[in-house]
Amino acid sequence: MQKAWLYEENGPKEVLKLGDFPIPTPLHNQLLVQVRAAALNPIDSKRRQRPIFSSDFPVVPGCDMAGVVLGKGSSVTKFDVGDEIYGNIQDFNAEENLKQLGTLAELIVVEESLIARKPKNLSFEEAASLPLAVQTAIEGFKTAGFKEGQSIFVVGGAGGVGTLVVQLAKHLYGASYVVATTSTPKVEFVKKLGADKVVDYTKTRYEDINEKYDFVYDTIGDSKNSSLVAKDDAPIVDITWPLTNPRAVYSSLTVSGENLEKLRPYLESGKLKAVIDPTGPYDFGDVIEAFRYLETGRARGKVVISPFPSQHLPSSIPSESKNNVTSEMDLKKIYVS
Repeated sequence: MQKAWLYEENGPKEVLKLGDFPIPTPLHNQLLVQVRAAALNPIDSKRRQRPIFSSDFPVVPGCDMAGVVLGKGSSVTKFDVGDEIYGNIQDFNAEENLKQLGTLAELIVVEESLIARKPKNLSFEEAASLPLAVQTAIEGFKTAGFKEGQSIFVVGGAGGVGTLVVQLAKHLYGASYVVATTSTPKVEFVKKLGADKVVDYTKTRYEDINEKYDFVYDTIGDSKNSSLVAKDDAPIVDITWPLTNPRAVYSSLTVSGENLEKLRPYLESGKLKAVIDPTGPYDFGDVIEAFRYLETGRARGKVVISPFPSQHLPSSIPSESKNNVTSEMDLKKIYVS
């Protein structure tokens, strides 16, 4: 068995407990990964609070992670034992594929197609903060059909997705003018991410904004108000559900390791930066406190969990393991040693 955060009923963060969970064995297309860092997402809280996705209990929450490959299935070709990787292991667009074992555990399994090699200039914590948020951010631009030279208005520029939308708009998609909203303490922070203008929503009403924009990207579910700053034919993308404006279009994400690989040049050049909330990283033992903070909605960037108890495990598996597949018994030997 291994240590993991889990819950056996839906409810508030208090249903979470630190307990034992079986060590997984990778299937033919999967990797066995030692988790070094994980990030929390609002979907983790929503899944725990109410049964929006069917799943057997106990459930280990978590989508994002960065770690080290300990073992692999027979058909895995892109990765080897010892590789440092990162990715989102859950595909919420394919409910039947949702994993009972999420990333808040020492050891997890994930399909080869969902992960990418960790950029060498990123820490495990930085890499873990990216996958779900950056894939969500990219999907919004695709949903809107965004074109180089257009202007964009980002609602919630300091959050986990918003910080990446601002950077992508400026450095990847070639936006001509990037405007984002945030609260007073975060105005300068969002400017440094690349916003040409920052609207302090505590001081400025949407009704008082005269400019209209080619694309409104809503990361917090305020599309009813944000439509006031959209041009007549401008797309409004909302990544929250349910939508608050019939004009808004919902955007989810495509989970793909290939998409993460395409971002490597931007990450390694520093044009795209991971943003970790300054209250963290939170220790593995402080997961409930980390969820408490996440659920306030005040996070600046991503809430990250690190280090994990598995830090003491070796970064490889015994060479005598057959076909590069680590058995449960092999991992128990590693763990107790």
